[in-house]
Amino acid sequence: MSHFNRFAVAAIPAALMAVASFSHAAEAWKEGNTYTAGTVVTYAGQDYKALVTHTAYVGANWTPSTTPTLWTAVGTATPTTAPTTAPVVTAAPTTAPVVTAAPTTAPVVTAAPTTAPVVTSAPAQGCGTVQAWNSATAYNGGATVAYNGKKFTANWWTQGNTPSTTDQWGPWKYVGDCGPVVTTAPTAEPTATPVGMTPAPTVAPTAAPTPVATLAPGQEVPAPATAQVGSYFTQWGVYGRDYQVADIISSGAAANLTFINYAFGNIYQKNGGYECGIVNKLEPGATDANAPGAGTGGDAWADFGLTAKRRVDPADQIKWDDKLAGNFREFQAYKKKFPDTKLFISLGGWTWSKWFSAASKTDALRKQLVSSCIDIYIKGNLPVVDGRGGPGSAPNIFDGIDIDWEFPGVQGVGYNTVAPEDKQNFTLLLAEFRKQLDELGAANNKRYLLTVAIGVGRDKIEMTEPREYARYLDWINMMTYDYNGGWNAQGPTDFQSHLYADPASPQYKCSGKAGDKCYGDRSLTSFYNTSDAVDLLIQAGVNPKKLVVGVPKYGRGWTGVTNANNGLYQKATDAARGTYEKGIEDFKVLKNAPGTVYVHPVTKQSYKFDGSTFWSYDTPEVIQTKIDYAKAKGLNGGVFSWSLDGDDSAATLSKAMGKARQ
Repeated sequence: MSHFNRFAVAAIPAALMAVASFSHAAEAWKEGNTYTAGTVVTYAGQDYKALVTHTAYVGANWTPSTTPTLWTAVGTATPTTAPTTAPVVTAAPTTAPVVTAAPTTAPVVTAAPTTAPVVTSAPAQGCGTVQAWNSATAYNGGATVAYNGKKFTANWWTQGNTPSTTDQWGPWKYVGDCGPVVTTAPTAEPTATPVGMTPAPTVAPTAAPTPVATLAPGQEVPAPATAQVGSYFTQWGVYGRDYQVADIISSGAAANLTFINYAFGNIYQKNGGYECGIVNKLEPGATDANAPGAGTGGDAWADFGLTAKRRVDPADQIKWDDKLAGNFREFQAYKKKFPDTKLFISLGGWTWSKWFSAASKTDALRKQLVSSCIDIYIKGNLPVVDGRGGPGSAPNIFDGIDIDWEFPGVQGVGYNTVAPEDKQNFTLLLAEFRKQLDELGAANNKRYLLTVAIGVGRDKIEMTEPREYARYLDWINMMTYDYNGGWNAQGPTDFQSHLYADPASPQYKCSGKAGDKCYGDRSLTSFYNTSDAVDLLIQAGVNPKKLVVGVPKYGRGWTGVTNANNGLYQKATDAARGTYEKGIEDFKVLKNAPGTVYVHPVTKQSYKFDGSTFWSYDTPEVIQTKIDYAKAKGLNGGVFSWSLDGDDSAATLSKAMGKARQ
């Protein structure tokens, strides 16, 4: 997101795929079944073998013929009578990593009935009020249950995993005996909504649901029931890049998106605290972090001043005394054409996260900040700048707020306020945003959304409280990119958005998981790859259905690269030349750049090498791999990208991302 995350690579070793042979009739593939790696099924007259363990969730349409990362064709359907010589099925390359599937009984979060069914069970005898473990109930990390006369505490979000005193690395931790367990039958069929989550409200045909004003203790905002597909629209992209709001529609991207994040809104010192605001001021921090005014810029002209070069509604005439123009007016027209697409104002980013820490230190400061942001962006009371704006000038444009604090407790660009208490204050700030958004929603019968964009390195995740802050969010945008880049100008070359770590990488340390030789030694644990990041967040108690995987619409690269190993893991002389910045280039340029495209068998990342210049970036095929991975992990398959202006004129990558909704 317009930032340099100086990430190092971490890893999980790739598991070997078993070579199988068979001489019996394969069973027909069926939705709802769980398939282990190596299982052979029949589908549409062909036999397929499962490459990874996964659940074929009902309605997901993960048919063997359409999910090449989950299944591989192994020949025509096996006859009912086994042949004399059993055919041998050759496995996929042994370097292919295994994707651990979500639990078989992972819940599908759907809108609950108006009156949610209640599951009741008697407390375990000798355990006070501790409830008996129920296989149909989803538990957040920290939940305590009784099972077979013993008490267990959940290490992370779990459902259907039987508590055990012998599985020390499992989801349940044994905490003591408590006597025999007595349970009663449930009074109603339980829903699949995880414990601690508020069931989705019943949606009336003509009116939006009325939200509660605040979350009660233990409650959680429900996760989306279906995959989210989104992207960031850059405020400044209307200038040199000449990417207008109208281009989202004309390129074909709009039809694939469920949400758009407008980047960015800034925070300023004001009225004895910190408040959202919109000004016209050049941002020096983008090029010089030591500049006196770094982090204090703004672009009211792009937001609501200029007349767009290409209009969403060409018939809409802007007059000199209109209170609203610019990108905001274009998105106002955009939403008339795509009313179901949710528009967020994203606050912060790489250069505008300066005051988050200071603004979150006290309850009064948090209330002041949140109130000001809601007033400007949600209520539409823009400041007056160059004759435009003013009270009520931009109502009903934004449907929610995205917080892109880079990063709580960890210095980002160099001039941000940072403090150890950011860990707790980040949660408290999100709780305040949730509270005030819900209060406003209750008053005007609309539900406002709240999301975050997070850094996914172990160092970033451990400086937050994932289980706690996730309760207040609709979903979490994982910035699963910028793992490596040209800021290390001499290399070695490496991947910037890979799914899995590669032990062959010179930057590989260890996965950082319990049991590894370097567990607990933070200096040896990089943990920057998507799969490990997802596992960390789930283990920390985050509902996996709230995790949305990030896709870069740009590449990171080096030049002067040693011509060996197709340029991978080689030394370089400098960051590669980019149109706007060294070491970074848009997909629309890279797709036509010279060189050969490769896909690494372990990391699943694509890259291009021309004998001297190396670029790591995502292709449509790699995006599909990430979608399949997200679905297999129980993440709903959601994806988002940075940013729309990096795609080509045909929205090739946005259309590839849109397949997550199929």
